[in-house]
Amino acid sequence: MKYNFLSILIISLFTFVGFSQVNRPNVVIFLADDQGWGDLSWNGNTNVTTPNIDKLAQEGASFNNFYVQPVCSPTRAEFLTGRYASRSGVYSTSAGGERIDLDESTIADVFKKEGYKTGAFGKWHSGMQYPYHPNARGFDEFYGFCSGHWGNYFDPMLEHNGDIVKGEGFLADDLTSKAIRFIDQNKDAPFFVYIPFNTPHSPMQVPDKYWDKFAHGNLDLRTREEDKEDENFTKAALAMTDNLDWNVGRVLSTLKRLNLEENTIVIYFSDNGPNSFRWNGDMKGRKGSTDEGGVRSPLLVRWPEKIRGGKIIEGISGAIDLLPTIADLATIEYVSDNQLDGISFKNNLIADIEEIDDRLIYNYWRGKLSVRNQRFRLDRDNELFDISVDRGQANAIGSQYPKIKEALVLAKKDYVNTVVRELPEVDLRTFPLGHPDEKITQIPARDGTGHGNIIRSNRFPNCSFYTNWIDVNDSITWDVEVLESGDFEVMLYYTCPDGDEGSTIELSMGKEAIQTKIIASFDSPLSGMEHDRIVRMESYVKEFRPLSMGIIHLEKGPSQLKLKALSKPGKTVMDVRLLLFKRI
Repeated sequence: MKYNFLSILIISLFTFVGFSQVNRPNVVIFLADDQGWGDLSWNGNTNVTTPNIDKLAQEGASFNNFYVQPVCSPTRAEFLTGRYASRSGVYSTSAGGERIDLDESTIADVFKKEGYKTGAFGKWHSGMQYPYHPNARGFDEFYGFCSGHWGNYFDPMLEHNGDIVKGEGFLADDLTSKAIRFIDQNKDAPFFVYIPFNTPHSPMQVPDKYWDKFAHGNLDLRTREEDKEDENFTKAALAMTDNLDWNVGRVLSTLKRLNLEENTIVIYFSDNGPNSFRWNGDMKGRKGSTDEGGVRSPLLVRWPEKIRGGKIIEGISGAIDLLPTIADLATIEYVSDNQLDGISFKNNLIADIEEIDDRLIYNYWRGKLSVRNQRFRLDRDNELFDISVDRGQANAIGSQYPKIKEALVLAKKDYVNTVVRELPEVDLRTFPLGHPDEKITQIPARDGTGHGNIIRSNRFPNCSFYTNWIDVNDSITWDVEVLESGDFEVMLYYTCPDGDEGSTIELSMGKEAIQTKIIASFDSPLSGMEHDRIVRMESYVKEFRPLSMGIIHLEKGPSQLKLKALSKPGKTVMDVRLLLFKRI
């Protein structure tokens, strides 16, 4: 067979592209929720054994000074964008403040553009409505929940690419199973898999086989503030960590079974400090704190083909560094439209000689700000500590190093005047509805405002519902922006006690309105407590029934949705969990 020059060129190009795609590393990223640095046996905790997670460090690299933010959503934003969370509009953990601005690119955008198959399985916590939804932020596949926490970890209501579905079994196990299936389906193409687990965030739910290993034993290690430790909470967190370790092992076994482990980058970290007082290496602070214990996280990176096992990296680093580092490892040249705060640690990971460049890492949450350089931390009160010898921040030494303290105080002021100042005083972002690229929009109770007697089921908006609707003058409103005009079928997720059925309700926006009647009662009991190992702070949950309210026409532009009752024959109108809009 003869080939002309053009044919040879085309064949060569296809061969090159195929070769480059096959040899590009896959990426798997595990993110634990509310797991402290000290919750792993790799870091010296003898209360628990985490062999699969520890294996990542033994066969790869561990970062000894890796920092995240004090709470969930800011850390996720920094991982996803490579920028400090304040720059991307994240200032809260719910009610819209968790959303990443739409002019930001995510790590999934970067890898998808390079031909990777991208999937996220778990807790998103960076916006629900499209285009804040993970499917709009670079992920081909999403299975999990978009809220900041979830109220039930056994067979819960979840979503799959925007559609509401029912979970299968214990949530962390289910998320892992879906991620494994995605890996199996995409084993012949480079994949980017993100598994943000929901545990050990409360509510403290875990299957019996894990709980039973810890329930009746003693804790060898206790928190530095022993009188504040709830031993059962600690045991539940460790049992959930034990389960996470098992699930990490399942993914690692899958990579080995598919002969992919040598060329797959596997990363493990947590989003903030521990969610209770428990052993954490004698560090000061827990979740919500800008001290070492609230922001130091494990970071383990395994890539057998390139990274020598057992390597320990001492240079200070943070969640902001993950995007540039992972892109660099995958030989992706990423130039952001926005200034990156993170830097690449590729040379530290690949080379045997560690490069340590002194820099500053900032930790911020609701007016609390601390700053860390390679040796010192200046805390929220401008006290200086030598972290190289005093992780517990027991001895303030600002008087011994006045110039260093002064320089770090000025650095904090500059950070407030530049980075923090990028947050607007008032969040003017509405909740988008009816994006042209997405058929379904969820408008949950979490994002609304109750009026009159209506209250949330809990002071924490995530996973809450509206209740105590006892008057026809009560209402619920949502500030939304319709992104493209159209007709939408509206599904209302409600409960109504026996004897209270019969209320007529109306949903309106501007001049448009639809009405329906609550014909059937549906009074599911509160649940969740039957699975809780510790009494929870968050809302209990229950099952809600979907009811079609009919079809409403919505015009493009900002407006307000209003749900109200026109009549109420019983004591209450209903409880409300969710409005779901489906473009017709």
